[in-house]
Amino acid sequence: MRKKIMGALLLVTVLAAMEGTIVSTAVPRITSDLSGIELVSWVYAIYMLATAVSTPIYGKLADLFGRKKVILTGIIIFLVGSVLCGLAFSMGQLIFYRAIQGIGAGAVMPVTMTIIGDLYSEAKDRAKAQGWISAVWGVSGVIGPLLGGFLVDSLTWRYIFFLNVPFGLIAFFILATNYKEQVTKEKHYIDYIGAVTFSIGTIAFLYALLTGSQHQNWGSPLIIALFAVAVVTYIGFFFIEKKSPEPLIPLNLFANKSVLIVNILTLLVGAVVISITVYLPIWSQGVMGKSATAAGFVLMPMPICWTFGAIISGHLVGRLKANWIITLGTAIVSIASVVLFSVSSHSPAFLIYVAVGVLGLGMGIITPIFMLIIQASVTAKKRGVAVALNTFTNTFSQTLGSAVFGTIFNLVTLSEAKKVGSADLNLNSSFEAHGVPQNQLSQLHDILSAGVHTIYGGTMILALLSFGVSWLLLRVKETSQAEIRKSS
Repeated sequence: MRKKIMGALLLVTVLAAMEGTIVSTAVPRITSDLSGIELVSWVYAIYMLATAVSTPIYGKLADLFGRKKVILTGIIIFLVGSVLCGLAFSMGQLIFYRAIQGIGAGAVMPVTMTIIGDLYSEAKDRAKAQGWISAVWGVSGVIGPLLGGFLVDSLTWRYIFFLNVPFGLIAFFILATNYKEQVTKEKHYIDYIGAVTFSIGTIAFLYALLTGSQHQNWGSPLIIALFAVAVVTYIGFFFIEKKSPEPLIPLNLFANKSVLIVNILTLLVGAVVISITVYLPIWSQGVMGKSATAAGFVLMPMPICWTFGAIISGHLVGRLKANWIITLGTAIVSIASVVLFSVSSHSPAFLIYVAVGVLGLGMGIITPIFMLIIQASVTAKKRGVAVALNTFTNTFSQTLGSAVFGTIFNLVTLSEAKKVGSADLNLNSSFEAHGVPQNQLSQLHDILSAGVHTIYGGTMILALLSFGVSWLLLRVKETSQAEIRKSS
């Protein structure tokens, strides 16, 4: 029974994870059919925004009404959004339907991890199960673009979305018929005001980051107003949660040192992963001169080694304390980031593949342990919201990381272009020799190299910070179940 449920959870995780990246190879065909290329960034961004905002809300609902109802509802919303995306006839429609998809996907990761926490009582078994989920999430991020390209070439971009339907229905049916849970029927208070306030603040903040990074207009009245709205609503949210009888995000979670440190680590390593995912292909294509396809494959060692790391992590549980496993993983991530920072345009290609693989290994080791520590540090009634908070932190970290690193990259490349007297050089040109005049090609390589190298300097700093923060976990005494119940 547990194997069937686990299989369904893996399947629905694959669908939600791939949907964030599978459209990347289909964008040229989508914009050709629907027009509106200036809106294409929102095809990605709106999915991420909707997922980030809805995640903690689903976590709270799972604690109140049961995991089964919430994840089945999320799957249905996700599938409805998928069908509508496949039927879209304008970019505006596609963006709106992608938001519906993201709202459904927001239920998948936190509730999946919460169900695993309920299914597996033994820490070692729980770590292995969460390791597989974590590995699936990492692998899907790389497989998504490859599968998207195949569907676009073989059929049409619309099948990227229609493909979700049969597999989603299979997962829905398995969970509906096999997953049983005991939900205590109580009269619950739903923090609607808190949910609306939190959503407005988060949407305003992430929208400001994405728009400001895209257009580099941080001083515009719109961006300033959005940040102001975010600050005001977050302050209001804080006071609402303090008074709420059943808050959306219990503030006493932050008083739990283990939960707080794990979320800080998630914030740091999430930004590390997004920087690798976004800028390594630019380095491979723009500096090393690889083709677009080859540049995509340079990321492959990460999900492969991530899977091995997750398996290793499961075997380490019971042999090492969870805190030490995280310290080991962040040390490996730090080593990989130092190697990447040391890479130059003259470095052998295999060194990059090794560094990316080592980074994936470290991430595979630490990610399942994050969930293990969180679930062991809170009561069952707060498990859903605690996991959802960590999932939100991960999504928020990647959004924040992409915006900040994008700003740094743009500033460095524009500055380097001015230094060489080529401020008018088109950095969006094809990186191959036939796409750029020969006299500009070497300049383009140098400018991109400077930009990406600066990004990996930032990545190295974040990785080393995560290693330092992981030592704080070693000083935190493992909380007993009696203390957990007392604190709640």
